[in-house]
Amino acid sequence: MIEIGRGSVNKMSARLDAAQVHYAFRLGDAQIPVNPLIGKTVRLEYLGAIHCSHCGRRTKTSFSQGYCYPCMQKLAQCDVCIVSPERCHHDQGTCRDPSWGQQFCMTEHVVYLANSSGVKVGITRATQLPTRWLDQGASQALPIVRVATRQQSGFVEDLFRTQVADRTNWRALLKGDAPAVDLAAIRQQLFESCAEGLRMLQQRFGLQAIQVLDDVEPIEIRYPVEAYPTKVVSFNLDKDPIAEGTLLGVKGQYLIFDTGVINIRKYTAYQLAVHH
Repeated sequence: MIEIGRGSVNKMSARLDAAQVHYAFRLGDAQIPVNPLIGKTVRLEYLGAIHCSHCGRRTKTSFSQGYCYPCMQKLAQCDVCIVSPERCHHDQGTCRDPSWGQQFCMTEHVVYLANSSGVKVGITRATQLPTRWLDQGASQALPIVRVATRQQSGFVEDLFRTQVADRTNWRALLKGDAPAVDLAAIRQQLFESCAEGLRMLQQRFGLQAIQVLDDVEPIEIRYPVEAYPTKVVSFNLDKDPIAEGTLLGVKGQYLIFDTGVINIRKYTAYQLAVHH
């Protein structure tokens, strides 16, 4: 086999073109297209080193997808409010890095519906669409509320997840596309069932801060997958440094081999070599 790249891996880049997703490995500064490798034998080799994606320090364990322990403890992007935005404490003056928070959290966010392993509600920065949907393997997606800050998106998501799930079943995701649903109808049902909660949030933050999007059309997304596995088995590079097989496709951040699946994002900051 021929080595086609090596370096510190990051999540795959994903680009949507005419509803079809195109992927590329990101190894250091290099990008290697993945779609042309589908149908071919591919080997990923963990080279035995992990370097923090923030400070470059060598670490035995990757924390919060790519950080050493000290960085995980001090960086704003690793704080609890990233997972639970409604717990944002920027306005209390206790943000780990107020300038980072100003750039990434005090900015426009979108609350959306996506159909990955079933309908779920999620949030992301407005600038991260449609990338967020591609990373989650959504076959359908629809933005439903635009808000002024990340914390506000957390409040809206918290309201909606009383009616809709907020998690993806990754095993179901890798067994095929979820049955198509009417996201526009679900949006309307959410707006009706959560009308009082939305009104209270608009009273609290202002009509301009919490804007419902009731005239946007859902989008359809197709992933480059030739076949889905009948049984989902995961590679674990910490236990076995080699993941190898015929590449059947890519969905979300998962490579689907005939021998197993691997979540590339999970191994952010690992030193990998790719062969085919």
